[in-house]
Amino acid sequence: MSLRVLLPRFLALGALAALLLMGGSAAAQSTGSRVLLLDVNGPLTPPLLGYLERGLSEAQAQNASLVIVRLNTPGGQIDLMEKMVAAIRNSPTPVVVYVAPRGAIAGSAGTLITLAGHVSAMAPETAIGAASPVGGQGEELGETVEAKAKEALKAQVRALAEKRGPNAIALAEATVQDAKAATAGEALAVNLIDLIANDVPDLLEQLDGRTVEVNGQPRTLLTRNLSVVELPMSPLEYVLNLLVNPNLVFVLLALGTQAIIIELWTPGGWVAGFFGAVCLTLGLYGLGLMPVNWVGIIFILIAAVLFVLDINASSHGALTVAGAISLAVGALVLFNSPGSLPFFQVSVPLVIATVAGLAGLTLAVMVFALRTIRRPAPTLAQTLVGQVGEMRSADSALVGSELWSVESEDGTLNPGDKVEVIAVKGLKLRVKRKS
Repeated sequence: MSLRVLLPRFLALGALAALLLMGGSAAAQSTGSRVLLLDVNGPLTPPLLGYLERGLSEAQAQNASLVIVRLNTPGGQIDLMEKMVAAIRNSPTPVVVYVAPRGAIAGSAGTLITLAGHVSAMAPETAIGAASPVGGQGEELGETVEAKAKEALKAQVRALAEKRGPNAIALAEATVQDAKAATAGEALAVNLIDLIANDVPDLLEQLDGRTVEVNGQPRTLLTRNLSVVELPMSPLEYVLNLLVNPNLVFVLLALGTQAIIIELWTPGGWVAGFFGAVCLTLGLYGLGLMPVNWVGIIFILIAAVLFVLDINASSHGALTVAGAISLAVGALVLFNSPGSLPFFQVSVPLVIATVAGLAGLTLAVMVFALRTIRRPAPTLAQTLVGQVGEMRSADSALVGSELWSVESEDGTLNPGDKVEVIAVKGLKLRVKRKS
C-alpha cells in the first residue's frame, strides 16, 4: 500500500487519539457539574467536625467538582483542628477554604484549617492568625509544654505553607510563635493565601482554570459554569452544635436540677422528672464537649441539696440563699475559671438572673409548703357537706363509698334516690333530695 494511501489513515488515527486524550484530560480536570458549599461557623466542635466529614463524603458520592468550606471561627481544640486538616488534605475532591463573610476570622486553629485547603481564599475585611497554643482551659502553658506545643504547630504550618515561599512560611510561623494576626491583604501580599474574593460567584470566577494538587495529582479547576449547592447541617448536627454554647448548657443544668427537685417535692408525677432528666442529659453532653473546670459541678450539686433541705427545715430561707450563692459560684467556676477561652465563658448577667429566678421559685414553694402544713385539717362535717349520695334503704345512703345512716328533711326517700348531704349530726347525715 502506498504512502499516499497510508498517510491520511495515520493522520485520522492521530486525530482520534488526540480527541480521546483531550476528553480524558477534561474528565480529570472537572468530574462534575456542581460545587458543594459548607458553612463552618463558630468555635470548633465535634459536631462541626462530623458535618465537615459528612460534607466531604457527600461531595465524593455526588461526584462534585469542588467543595467550598466557608469558614468563620475563633479557633478551638488542637485535636479537632488536626482531624479537620486531615479530612481536607485527604479529600479526593478539591477543597477551597474561604474565610467569609466580611468581618469573619480564621483565628487560632482556623489558621491551619485555612492553609489546609487546596486553595486558600479570604473575603475582604477578614483576618487570619493568632494561632499560639493555650491549655484546655484557655490558660497559659508552662514554658516547656508551651515550647513543645509551639514547635509542633510551627512544623504543621510549615508543612502546609512550604510551597508558598519563605515570606508565607515566616508569617505562618509568626502566627504561632508570636500570636500574630494578618488581614486578607497582608496574607495575600506574602502568598499565605491564594486570592481575595468578594463572594462565592467571584471566588468561582477567579478559580476557573487554576491548577491545584489533590493527593499528589494535578487537577485543573473548571468552575465558570458550575452550580453551587449548599449543604446545611442536619437537624441533629445543628442541635448538638448548639449544646456547645455555655449559656445554653448552664440554663439546661439549672432547669434540669430544679425540675428534679420539684419531682422530689411532689412524687408520683412524671412530667417534671422527665423534663429534668432530659435537660440534665443534654447539659452534661454539652459539658463533655467543652473545656470546663469540673469542680464547678460540686458547687452546683451542693446548691441542689441546699434547695431541697430548705423545704423541710425551718431556716426561713437561709439555706436557699446559701444554695443560690453556691449555684452562682459553681457556674462561674465551671465556665469562667481564669484563662478560660472567651467563647466558652458563660454570661455573668445570665447567671445572676437564673440564680435569682430559681431562688425565688424555691422560696415560693417553701412558703406554700409551710402554709399547707399549718392549715388545720378539715372536719368530718366539712368534708361530707355538699357530697351527693344514693339511697340504699329508707334510712341509709351510700356517700363517699361508705354507708351512712341518714334522716331526710324531704319526707320519705326511696332506694335509688339521689341525695345531697346538708349537715352532719353525730354519726348520722341529714340529707335532702337531689334535684
